[in-house]
Amino acid sequence: MTALSAVGGCVSMTETAYKDLVPAYAEVKIRPVGSILVRIFKEESELEVWKLGTDGRYALQKTHPLCRWSGKLGPKTAVGDRQAPEGFYRVARAQMNPNSKYHRSFNLGYPNPLETSLGYTGDSLMVHGACSSSGCFAMTDEGVAEVYGEAEKAFALGQGDFQVQSFPFRMTAAQMARHRSDPNIAFWRNLKLGYDIFEVTRKEPNVDACGGRYVFDSRRKDGLPIEPASACPPMETRIAPEVAAKRSEDAKTLQALLSEGRGGTPMSYVDGGMHPQFRDVLKRLGTKELASMTSLTAVQISRPDALIDEAAGSER
Repeated sequence: MTALSAVGGCVSMTETAYKDLVPAYAEVKIRPVGSILVRIFKEESELEVWKLGTDGRYALQKTHPLCRWSGKLGPKTAVGDRQAPEGFYRVARAQMNPNSKYHRSFNLGYPNPLETSLGYTGDSLMVHGACSSSGCFAMTDEGVAEVYGEAEKAFALGQGDFQVQSFPFRMTAAQMARHRSDPNIAFWRNLKLGYDIFEVTRKEPNVDACGGRYVFDSRRKDGLPIEPASACPPMETRIAPEVAAKRSEDAKTLQALLSEGRGGTPMSYVDGGMHPQFRDVLKRLGTKELASMTSLTAVQISRPDALIDEAAGSER
């Protein structure tokens, strides 16, 4: 088994690596300088905004604490499951809502083409203000207004849509070891392929889907579109040497952690999470004060009873 397949677990035998995309590769997006990209991490309750520089790479602009997300780690699959989405999404201007009841919001575009092909249901999954969630990511009125403003600036520069990458956690080798027994681990290994590309290159991965999984920086050998609902055809996949090196190193680290019995135990969740800075306010001052701090209209905190004090146990 190669180091790549050991970590990713989903590189098809129909795929071959190639070094350079031909100029006519139509799927490569040309982004104006100042374009943004967003990453979300559930376990850490953080949302990052990245901005494209003149060197063609994204640089971290700001990390925002998330006040509330609901459900457990893992993808959203059905209406009413309270799960916040995990995956790769595109947000266009039409998905922005300046008049949300949660101050400002943008629709992630769930279900995306892969999720649609898998029969997942649900809609209107947002990033919005306040500190209440039923499948969304709530980041306070002040926080969402700031991200919303960055998106508006990017659209004004000519960015047609921005990519949102939503992950269960920061996908380090240690975290993959920690969550190795989770039923979603195969899906998370697939997500990690896209995570690695951006983490190493600071360039936006091109995202397609086929065969029930995401494929990154790939094209069909026959030049036809990659179809999410179909089996993966013979493809060419660009893998930067530094990305391949990271995957190899992660595979070694993962194996070492497991062989030494240092995989660790993952957190369990009653209903989602909250960034420690908001959890501290909730613990010290209560729900009413946190609601007034995070929402101009004092939207109530969703399920504060589910946010068990970390010091009292392994749930949160």
